[in-house]
Amino acid sequence: MLSKPLYEVLPLSYVAIGSLGILLFDQAFAQFLAVIVYLWGSRIYSLRSNNRRTDAKKRRKKGWIPSPLYEHIPAFCFLSAILLSQHNSKLAPILALCLCSFALYIFFRRVGYRKHKIFAAKCM
Repeated sequence: MLSKPLYEVLPLSYVAIGSLGILLFDQAFAQFLAVIVYLWGSRIYSLRSNNRRTDAKKRRKKGWIPSPLYEHIPAFCFLSAILLSQHNSKLAPILALCLCSFALYIFFRRVGYRKHKIFAAKCM
């Protein structure tokens, strides 16, 4: 069994290792494996986040984007920004910065939404 601090940081460390792998390695196979590690960390994070939600399922809004894709929008934006930053053009860094900003905005909004309070009925 892993200790709680290590367990909590594991998905984000997978994302960080995948990101560094994409940026540091030039071989296509190594970058492909780094993308898989990145997406694996994103998947674990979204599963944990959904499991820890405290709001009722009937109060959640249904969107037009399928739930598995919707949960990974910040990860896909950040991954796109990392991949885009490797291109040698004048527009690529600006688009990568915009994608990173959008991904962080969505991520922090969702973190705020996941901090619901559980109201227990008081018995007298």
